[in-house]
Amino acid sequence: MQHFPQNNTLSPRTGLLIAMIAFAVGVRMVIFYFPGVFPYNFTPVEAIALFGGAYFSDRRLAFIVPLAAMFLADLVIGLHPLIPVIYGCIAASVLLGFALRDKVSILRVAGCGIAGSLMFFAVVSFAEWLMGDTVYCREGIVSCYVAAIPFLKAWLAGTLVWSAVLFGGFEVMKQRWSSLATSA
Repeated sequence: MQHFPQNNTLSPRTGLLIAMIAFAVGVRMVIFYFPGVFPYNFTPVEAIALFGGAYFSDRRLAFIVPLAAMFLADLVIGLHPLIPVIYGCIAASVLLGFALRDKVSILRVAGCGIAGSLMFFAVVSFAEWLMGDTVYCREGIVSCYVAAIPFLKAWLAGTLVWSAVLFGGFEVMKQRWSSLATSA
């Protein structure tokens, strides 16, 4: 196995994790600015949070990197009233990612991705209903949840696909470069 050269300020593992999250946030920007390239809401947001929680050995970085990346993207895309709720869901998904530490498997990642997506759907739809900004939400909570089902489908698909890309990609790279296997 080859080793990356060591750096005292930023380990190869931490640098790669940050780069992979930055790539996923870039995908989110592509989805926003180039409609049709990927289905709307087919975002890597949930996967980013799970990935950060699973692999950053510094728990602070596990929260800071995905949330900061999302915030920078939202500064470009635009801020909206649901951001505190969405960021709370991202933080909760980082906690789900902690359950994957040293236990990454296809089934565990898929299970946490599904659980996180359903949590996101339930919490954000409820917050949307409380705000009552859309016609669906003014008609009642059931109408609000029903109207959100297409978003859930795309969100869930995006979570599973992007989780496979992030987790699978990192696991393959860990096999190639042993210095990535050790926590930074």
